[in-house]
Amino acid sequence: MISDKSSVDLVAPVTERDHVRGALEAPVVLVEYGDYECFHCGRAYWVIKRLREELGDELAFVFRNFPVPELHPRAESVARALEAASPQDHFWDMHDWFYEHQHELEGLDLVQHAQAIGLDVGRWKRDLQDPEYRERVREDVETGRGSGVTGTPTFFINGVQYPGSYDFESMLAAIRRATT
Repeated sequence: MISDKSSVDLVAPVTERDHVRGALEAPVVLVEYGDYECFHCGRAYWVIKRLREELGDELAFVFRNFPVPELHPRAESVARALEAASPQDHFWDMHDWFYEHQHELEGLDLVQHAQAIGLDVGRWKRDLQDPEYRERVREDVETGRGSGVTGTPTFFINGVQYPGSYDFESMLAAIRRATT
């Protein structure tokens, strides 16, 4: 869902703190606020993947957590699970695995997912208890709210909220406009 409000700027600029695919110096930085249980985010995952393939080094992609527990009761625990995969450099592996297997999230077994991507599960379980990861998710949600995010997925292109459809053609056109 994209907010129908006027476009809002991203209040928290992208930094090394973020999960970034690509170089922060890329001509276009695409930020997504997403929820791992959100069907629409699952559809958008495939669009982003295709955009990354099409644009290569021209695009940096950033994912920020925006769990919507009122609609998706496990979303926050899943977001924390992915954050806890970060110290083992498996955030993106787990991110991809969750979206590529989103249809299998019923009866969610986070340990099974962690094993599937090759995490040291003992370490991951310890990291999962660290309040740092709950705080990380909370900070993402707060920066999203401050940037006008009301639902997922919500995108920002070079710091400006993208109000259009999240199909490949529409997003590619908006990204190309951002580079001219």
